[in-house]
Amino acid sequence: MISREELRHLADLARINIPEERESQLVHDLAGILKHFDELKSVKTDAVLPVTGGTELVGIVRDDTPSTLPGKTGVELFPESDEGFLKVPAVFSD
Repeated sequence: MISREELRHLADLARINIPEERESQLVHDLAGILKHFDELKSVKTDAVLPVTGGTELVGIVRDDTPSTLPGKTGVELFPESDEGFLKVPAVFSD
């Protein structure tokens, strides 16, 4: 069970204001949620293996080696450039 004092403490930690008239309803709701967690504690999971998917994947990405473009530089290949900088459409406008 959760008390009003604990609710106020949690609200302070979360930096939220809870109106006093809502406290009793929130305490009731939180008690119901915590009851569901208590039900989960009673589930027997001794024979259940942990899920560890994805750990057998090895070497799925290429080596990170530097490379250059043949002949021209990336700036020369880009559609628009200005003084060595790439020109792209504006993301934010006035």
